[in-house]
Amino acid sequence: MKKTFIFGHQKPDTDSITSAIAFSYLKNQLGENTEPRALGSLNKESLFALDYFNIKEPKRLDSVRLQVKDVHYLKNHFINRHFSILDTFNYMMNNLITTLPVIDTKTKKLLGIVSMKDIARDQISGNINTLNTSYDNILVAINGEEILRFDEEIKGNIKIASYSKATILNDVKFDHETILLMGNRYNVLEHAIDQKILCIIMTGNEPISEELLKKAKKNKINLIRTESDTFLSSKHIGLSNYISTILNNKDVVSFHEDDTLDYVKRTASEVKYSNYPIINDEDECLGVLRLGDMDDVERKQCILVDHNEYEQSVDGLNQADIVEIIDHHKIGSIGTNAPINFRNMPLGSTNTILYLMYKEHHIEIPKSIAGIMLSGILSDTLILKSPTSTKMDEEAIKVLSKIAEVDYEEYGMKMFKAASSLEGMTKEQVLYSDFKNFHMNDFVVGIGQVLTLDIDQIKQVEEEYITLLDQEAENKGYDVVGLFITDIINQGSYIYFNHSSKDIWRKSFHMNDLEEGTFIEGCISRKKQMVPAIMKVLDK
Repeated sequence: MKKTFIFGHQKPDTDSITSAIAFSYLKNQLGENTEPRALGSLNKESLFALDYFNIKEPKRLDSVRLQVKDVHYLKNHFINRHFSILDTFNYMMNNLITTLPVIDTKTKKLLGIVSMKDIARDQISGNINTLNTSYDNILVAINGEEILRFDEEIKGNIKIASYSKATILNDVKFDHETILLMGNRYNVLEHAIDQKILCIIMTGNEPISEELLKKAKKNKINLIRTESDTFLSSKHIGLSNYISTILNNKDVVSFHEDDTLDYVKRTASEVKYSNYPIINDEDECLGVLRLGDMDDVERKQCILVDHNEYEQSVDGLNQADIVEIIDHHKIGSIGTNAPINFRNMPLGSTNTILYLMYKEHHIEIPKSIAGIMLSGILSDTLILKSPTSTKMDEEAIKVLSKIAEVDYEEYGMKMFKAASSLEGMTKEQVLYSDFKNFHMNDFVVGIGQVLTLDIDQIKQVEEEYITLLDQEAENKGYDVVGLFITDIINQGSYIYFNHSSKDIWRKSFHMNDLEEGTFIEGCISRKKQMVPAIMKVLDK
């Protein structure tokens, strides 16, 4: 069963990451194969919750773009370097492929490639005087019969007994690297055996006398017999050579199984090859990718939680299949090509929706899962103090805290205290610890929200934060950037913004005297207060 990734939005907050984990557990209990993932580094609050309930942090997911491993390419289509040229040719013909990777027999490491053109070039203009192959490859190439075998590998110089007996006996030099093709010529055969050459190939299925056979055995001469005549055998024996003898190992372009198809297509358009070896992390060859294979893909399957906008989701989402969405925000920009399960409810937390789904499917919630679900709801509802809180959130909190065996108010304050410390964090890390992008009409908006129990940590360096907001707006193309420092004790938020958006924020909160660091009483929800307020202004 193919695995489905479940993930929340970029810059994951506690509700986002815990709902991915909790929904994955539910799905797997229902017989599906899912895995929770994170689209970014977890903030302190989320890490506290996972650690408190002993839940492993999900792996990072940077992209769901189509990759080589998503293509139905020719897996396990390669040959080892000891294949003969003939076997390679037959493999290509049988599998309708014109280029093959060549690998090391033991390590499976890619050594190079060989193509039909390489084979044709070798047969037309290659070196026909030498042989580097195995005894078995020769048998196959010339349809031979084993008579005597002393060496598994045969490497030497090919000679054909086409001269007169006198010329051969007097002028042709034989040595232990000689491979002789000959017909029924007793004196030449005896001479070759006496010279202790490497290999004799008897053509025309000629008989060999017991006397010469005994002498050849004594001199450890490899002896093969074939029904083919000398002319045909001389044509075919070159095909027994190891394919490594004509290997192309220069300018070989290969791809890793994790490479994106976008990268493969760009590279292919430059180098103009039709076939590419595929390798893994160990540089082992996995097969070969043909350009035509890239249309035969299996897209990644994704389930989105706590968001439904492309801008907030994973890179390459348009190249994946979204099979389900669970969210409690406004319906955003994401569309699908086919109907999916889309559950969107006006509740304070995505985990509250999941609580209802556990009940509907009659799946028992384990203590650890109940704990992180509780953490997500407490985070998004600010321990039920946020205007986004509902009766259903309250019910879920009471049930989940009982399963998790915690006092939810006491635990919630511990969690917020862990999250509110800014010690060791850079200004950028604070800004982006819980940051979301929005497209409102033609405006690009970014809103960060940080919970703190000590506003003085921000106030002391607020000018640096204001400078950062201006820089981020300019460098990343934001029209409006806001950072809300939320004080859950005093039930409100301090606002900081890029200078050019000052009038927009003033109009949004109907405060002509709004300046950097102004405390906005009662403003603690990004979803129900901050975003709707600025949307009303930008819509006009």
